Amino acid sequence: MKKILMIEERADTQNLFIEGLAAQGFYLTCAENGRVGVQKAREQLPDVITCEITVSELNGYGVLRALRQDPATAIIPFIFVSAKASRSNIRKGMELGANDYLTKPCTLEELLRAITVQLEKQTVLQQWYAKQSRTVPKSPSMNRATFTAAPELILPSDSQLSEVFRFIEANYNQPIALNDVAQAVGYSPAYLTNLIRRQTGQTVQRWIIERRMAAARSLLLETDQVVTEIATQVGYHHVVHFFRQFRKIHGTTPQAWRNENRS
Repeated sequence: MKKILMIEERADTQNLFIEGLAAQGFYLTCAENGRVGVQKAREQLPDVITCEITVSELNGYGVLRALRQDPATAIIPFIFVSAKASRSNIRKGMELGANDYLTKPCTLEELLRAITVQLEKQTVLQQWYAKQSRTVPKSPSMNRATFTAAPELILPSDSQLSEVFRFIEANYNQPIALNDVAQAVGYSPAYLTNLIRRQTGQTVQRWIIERRMAAARSLLLETDQVVTEIATQVGYHHVVHFFRQFRKIHGTTPQAWRNENRS
């Protein structure tokens, strides 16, 4: 059952969608303000998050920034569902990394469609990762230089963005996030988010995660290191974040993935 987190302080709006989403097989939890929403997102790792911009404690923009900076929540699809319908509001939301933007009042059918589209995209991404993993060489004679070099191919070679991806390549195994990359290349986080999304269709944080996962897959295949050591080696200081993110992307645990792909 797919989990949806709705960050919305109006009880009437929550109630409007709870029954309808449940009838479609979704499990819905709600957060009454932005800070609670961020906390629940980190604890529950929902499949999709919807959020109003004007929630209290921490507004929707702040929620999105916080989630995109956290490796555990950075790739969760995020949909603004807001009464703020101006072009500047929508543009700001998308520049910060929102996946979609619905304006109120919206129907249950519109929300369901937006959620379904994001889940379909996640499925395509998981299938892509599975396909990539099958192309990784499994020769027992492969030396360390070979299997650590292979994951580098995961990053684009776009010359316009080369400085961005060089920084990610050099630092993916450190606790870096969007602000670190933006500062290193001299762009504002909002501008860099928009630039990377426009050129690659993905966020900066997602590219960091993809690089980490590529390195993790290589280490799982070609070494006998325990999973906790691999998690630390590829940039996760909190091992639980690595386990959750790996499962979310690959649909299984690191050890199960290793066993399946080594056989």
